[in-house]
Amino acid sequence: MTDLFGWSDEGGPPYDRDRPDLSGPDAAGTIGWLFDRYADTLHRYLTRRVGGATADDLLSETFLIALRRRHSYDPARAAVRTWLYGIATNLVREHVRAELRTLSLAARAAGERVIGDADHDGVVADRVDAQSAAKRLASAVAQLSPADRDVLLLISLAGLNTGEVAEALGIPVGTVRSRLHRVRKQLRTTVPGQEDTDA
Repeated sequence: MTDLFGWSDEGGPPYDRDRPDLSGPDAAGTIGWLFDRYADTLHRYLTRRVGGATADDLLSETFLIALRRRHSYDPARAAVRTWLYGIATNLVREHVRAELRTLSLAARAAGERVIGDADHDGVVADRVDAQSAAKRLASAVAQLSPADRDVLLLISLAGLNTGEVAEALGIPVGTVRSRLHRVRKQLRTTVPGQEDTDA
């Protein structure tokens, strides 16, 4: 009997659910299998990064891209899970860039009113920062470079290890480790009292 990926139960190549061959003829079945297996964890990751409604859209887009690019997936380079996280992370980056462009245009349009209230805004921001360590941490994370933030969030939100993050982002493991070290150091400096975070 042949499975979804064309491998036989009798003497075929060993079946590896983490690194399947996605170039088979049953594209819909393959992507359906991937969706059933990984959609929930990817959705949780995306929700934590961009919120619920946007996460739904980005999850759908992740699997559409996986379908279109299934022939470019190389099981020798990455597990399918990390490949999907890489696609999702790139979509988050694109979404954030688009949001920043929109916010920048809105801020320019309302520039006169914002400039006149600069002192008040500073006082309010100081109060908000003093109210919650979680908000300070979120602000510090927002100030990280996109590359550093991706490493931190793939580890802390998606639960990937450094090797999986390297596969997902297509970078060496050493680069992941150095980015993570830099992030930890920066967060310790920026957010006092966070020295013992497991990020």
